[in-house]
Amino acid sequence: MRGVAFVTGSRRGIGRAIALALARGGFDVAVNDLAASPDLAATCDEIRSLGRHAVAVTGDIGVIDQHANMLRDAEAALGPLTTLVNNAGVSVLARGDLLDVSTESYDRCLTINTRGTFFLTQAFSRRLLARQRAAEVHHSIVNVSSANAVAPSIARGEYCVSKAAVSMITKLFAARLGNDGIGVYEIQPGFIETDMTVPSKARYDTLIEGGLTVIKRFGQPDEVGRIAVTLASGLLPYTSGQVVAADGGLLSVRY
Repeated sequence: MRGVAFVTGSRRGIGRAIALALARGGFDVAVNDLAASPDLAATCDEIRSLGRHAVAVTGDIGVIDQHANMLRDAEAALGPLTTLVNNAGVSVLARGDLLDVSTESYDRCLTINTRGTFFLTQAFSRRLLARQRAAEVHHSIVNVSSANAVAPSIARGEYCVSKAAVSMITKLFAARLGNDGIGVYEIQPGFIETDMTVPSKARYDTLIEGGLTVIKRFGQPDEVGRIAVTLASGLLPYTSGQVVAADGGLLSVRY
């Protein structure tokens, strides 16, 4: 048995790909989004078609009072959770000059991407530590941050700040939970082909062809999914706070 995973923001894009990859890897999966939708239901149906159990759990990770109910509903349907994937997040309200960032956009990024991730991770961790856990099952937390946790993008400063904080959240919980047998990991996606990247894809295609990345193409959500299931399954033993840059070499130093 691989376990039971809760994947936030899994209606589409990277989150959906991670949910499906986990199902292929033997996990039952609770998929999460803000509200019920045909896309969320379709993700559940596809997981079930792979022979695994699935449930849709609606809720906003930015609203901390909803966290306990979200985790409880997932466990009521699927059994004790073993894995949390913090994928849900938002980008800036508008790209622009760093000197023009609004408090509204800044607070939105930090509330959802950082505050929501921190406290959902805290709630999940408390659940795990409060119960007996099967030794043969790997328990894990996988945070999906961004290459912008490391590389500044001055047109999206508030997003960069929020994702840099997610990177520290990974380190903190890895240090706190490592000796309790709970692995905490981080994936830093670079240019991944999703609905969110469509508006800027043509521009970045040109930059990528010119050498911006080592691998000269956009990444695919399924590739991030395969990384996530590797981490969630405990296939990187004796690691703590491991960061995997799924960026095609974007952040590698070259000269």
